[in-house]
Amino acid sequence: MSTLQIVYHPHPALRWKSKDVTRIDAQLKDWVGQMFDLMYEANGIGLAANQVALPYRLFVINPTGDPNEKEMEQVFINPQIVKRNGSEEGEEGCLSLPEIYGPVTRAERITVEAFDLSGRDFAMDLNGMPARVVQHENDHLDGVMFTDRVSDEALKALMPLVDDLAVQLRRQQSEGTLASDKELKKQLQQLQDERTGG
Repeated sequence: MSTLQIVYHPHPALRWKSKDVTRIDAQLKDWVGQMFDLMYEANGIGLAANQVALPYRLFVINPTGDPNEKEMEQVFINPQIVKRNGSEEGEEGCLSLPEIYGPVTRAERITVEAFDLSGRDFAMDLNGMPARVVQHENDHLDGVMFTDRVSDEALKALMPLVDDLAVQLRRQQSEGTLASDKELKKQLQQLQDERTGG
């Protein structure tokens, strides 16, 4: 089983438009376990497959961020937000944009449909923090970052930090500790082809 790690902006996986999961097997369950572990290690409350360089429509959340509260863990496979109501602004961060936070307006209440790790479909009506987390993670699956949703003014303030992350990633690539964008995209395409048929 491959070992996952969180990737940082501007890794190509973060702009990849994910494909539906077509099978739930031991490999996928192992990845989900690793995603929860990585999320807790980074003090997060949600993590999308793109953030660990997997090109699949899948994310995990635990709005409490507490690894001891297993009953709050939720896996969303092939999620769809089918209803949005209301609007509220709140501060968001992202494990792929560490130490960067900004105000994002999201729907206050949502209905989301997805499959769980047993392959059963379910629907959830969410509000407050759980609704915000699901919207944030669902955006990731479409290659959308929270910085795409902040105001121009807020983005201007964040850009030096965002740009610094890009400099760090390019340095890793030039030093050979991280593959080139071309190679990373090739790896994503291979993973996608293996499990989704293209």
